[in-house]
Amino acid sequence: MNFSKSLIKWYDHNKRDLPWRTTRDPYKIWISEIILQQTKVKFGLKYYLKFLQKFPTIYDLSDAKENEVLKVWEGLGYYSRARNLHYTSNFIVNNLNGKFPNTYQEILNLKGIGAYTAAAISSFAFKLPFAVLDGNVIRLLSRYFGIKVPFDNVRGKKLFQQLSQELLNNNAPDLHNQAIMEFGALICKPKLPKCDICHFNNLCYAFNYNLVKKLPIKQKKIKIKKRYINYIIIENNNFCFVKKRNEGIWRGLYEFPKIETEDSLYVPNSKNFSKYLKNKCSIIRFSDIIIHKLSHQHIYAKFWHLQSNINHLESCIKVRFNKLSKYPFPTLILNYLKHNF
Repeated sequence: MNFSKSLIKWYDHNKRDLPWRTTRDPYKIWISEIILQQTKVKFGLKYYLKFLQKFPTIYDLSDAKENEVLKVWEGLGYYSRARNLHYTSNFIVNNLNGKFPNTYQEILNLKGIGAYTAAAISSFAFKLPFAVLDGNVIRLLSRYFGIKVPFDNVRGKKLFQQLSQELLNNNAPDLHNQAIMEFGALICKPKLPKCDICHFNNLCYAFNYNLVKKLPIKQKKIKIKKRYINYIIIENNNFCFVKKRNEGIWRGLYEFPKIETEDSLYVPNSKNFSKYLKNKCSIIRFSDIIIHKLSHQHIYAKFWHLQSNINHLESCIKVRFNKLSKYPFPTLILNYLKHNF
């Protein structure tokens, strides 16, 4: 059985109808690939359509302010992706006359683009023979071939990359790459894979040796950090204060003033905030503890609504409550605003 031809045949009959699969425009393919990183297709599709409606060409993206790009990206997470998109669009417009690079190495050299994304754009837009290697591909190859080497160490990365390249159909790299990722997403899933209808099951090592749940193997375990954040919403005649972040994963986004504590959140006591605000204040209300889980940290947050006549707060801007929607916020704060304002 020819592995690639069998995959492509399955793909022809079972692929999902997605807009980025019907174009050779490298700009649109680039946008889709960046959005779909760490994002489920159903969720990412909405953002893809919204993003292209706002920035239909690379010139529109380049002309936009970073704040506008982050606002459209709001709620999608991993905001460095949006900042890199904006930066790279400027680079292509100003240094490459608006023409997207058409070789793997030139694409790889762009900021925010790694080996996977470069291979995806190269094959989908230009039909260049570079194999994609993402979680779906690693899972399928590991189970089918019985690879027991951790995929996240040096040896494993090299092994999986070499194998995926060897299996690539050089005559149809675009279809092969789409097919192998789609098969991993729909059939060889992380949980509850559809082994009973998989037409590779008779040759699949993991299926035949009852190792489906154990493959692929991951070596590194991410240490999750716990953070405790008290967000302060100062209410003063329909105004509040927000601050633009200049560092970290939420750089460029806005947030309320905050007090971070070491191992627990505040209990109701206005003295905690009076010292911070250097002004008398009273607690109007406060939220329950909200747990926001990220890949590398779990944030335990409380939102405190305070009444204060303070008119200035260092590094903050004063904003009317009904104008908050104009500013991009992290998902944690955005969800709170949606449910409480």
